[in-house]
Amino acid sequence: MRQAVVTGGAGFLGSHLCERLLGAGYRVLCLDNFCTGSPDNVEHLLGDERFRLLRCNVTDYLDVPGPVDAVLHFASPASPIDYLQLPIQTLKVGSLGTLHALGLAKDKGARFLLASTSESYGDPQVHPQPESYWGHVNPVGPRGVYDEAKRFAEAATMAYRRTHGVDTRITRIFNTYGPRMRANDGRAIPTFICQALAEQPLTVAGNGSQTRSVCYVNDLITGILALLHSDLPGPVNLGNPEELSVLALAERIRELTGSSSLIRFVDRPVDDPSVRQPDITLARKDLGWEPTVQLDEGLRRTITWFRDRVDTTAVAALTGETGSPAGSVGAHAAARRPGSGGAVAAEVEHRQGDHGLG
Repeated sequence: MRQAVVTGGAGFLGSHLCERLLGAGYRVLCLDNFCTGSPDNVEHLLGDERFRLLRCNVTDYLDVPGPVDAVLHFASPASPIDYLQLPIQTLKVGSLGTLHALGLAKDKGARFLLASTSESYGDPQVHPQPESYWGHVNPVGPRGVYDEAKRFAEAATMAYRRTHGVDTRITRIFNTYGPRMRANDGRAIPTFICQALAEQPLTVAGNGSQTRSVCYVNDLITGILALLHSDLPGPVNLGNPEELSVLALAERIRELTGSSSLIRFVDRPVDDPSVRQPDITLARKDLGWEPTVQLDEGLRRTITWFRDRVDTTAVAALTGETGSPAGSVGAHAAARRPGSGGAVAAEVEHRQGDHGLG
């Protein structure tokens, strides 16, 4: 049976990826230090003997016993509030973590897939953004730690491909949403949903005219698996090409939740991109992939998940005038409804001790 190693596998995207890899017949080793991920995201997978969850920091060391067929590097803080609070960790996981993951793929003769980002394009001057665009990035701005970490990761991936013959794939992921997003990670969709469900004002940055293109998580994971199993090295844009303004997104979420919340305009963050829209011509042509879940359907599924599992009132209380949660990146635990996170953490520590990957 094929084995896949997923770094950052207990995060939002990583947990969905682990689930789908199991469904595709892989054994899955999920590695996470729970810096921004949570063992709760993969709790439902622990009963599957083909799934292992190990707590480790890929910037320190990465060693996996036995054969490995695929290494998928998804470990990184990914929302602005995370990488602004964790700038050094973000740089380390994009550099040292990527080199360690590439080294594992090289040693095992495994295929390597890098989860890069649309932030590689920065605040783009070309619209929509094709893979051939080199980007417009401020390397010394507050967002530079994430943008440049991912750009380094792409360069390192290509260096290992050219120098060591590692079979690599690179995907540039655009804005993605769905169940298991952290309620207070500062991104627009979970923030708007929690504010709307709590009947609090929806905080829209600037005048809301900046655009985003949002892709439902199931569609994105389908694209990632298509790339993994293809002969296309990338980079390949994966995202939804349908563009809408942030204000329109807030108004749509307010309508779907049945909320009477007001819209409150707040200051825009530094280097906030004015436009974001993927050109997915390459993915359509060479992978036969494009999103299929319509915006309203994806938002309804996400709203239902938040309504059932997250104490949105507690999250809304953490949200300040900026529309981003106050407090540490770990504060989201306080906003979850009571569950079995402690038992999951104990299982993680037990397995970590067994395999010595601390």
